[in-house]
Amino acid sequence: MTTKPEHYDVIVKPIITEKATMAQEANAFVFKVAPDANKPQIKEAVEALFGVKVKAVNTVVTKGKTKKFRGRPGVRSDVKKAYVTLEAGNSIDVSTGL
Repeated sequence: MTTKPEHYDVIVKPIITEKATMAQEANAFVFKVAPDANKPQIKEAVEALFGVKVKAVNTVVTKGKTKKFRGRPGVRSDVKKAYVTLEAGNSIDVSTGL
């Protein structure tokens, strides 16, 4: 499978948090993805960029919180995350980046 420039638009960056690290034990990796990306596009992009076989893709949209910025109220952006589960025997090194 060849890498297309659109794949870099679908996968924004890997998410490295404590929860995401715990998910890696179950062979699941977490990525920030484009808000309009759907599951087949995410699966195709991960398989092309990392050369692995994807078993399942689950997505979640985290709504932006209202926070104060310099004393004034503001709203954080909504974030779409994809939990990508890989087939047994496949792995991704997220510390190298895209």
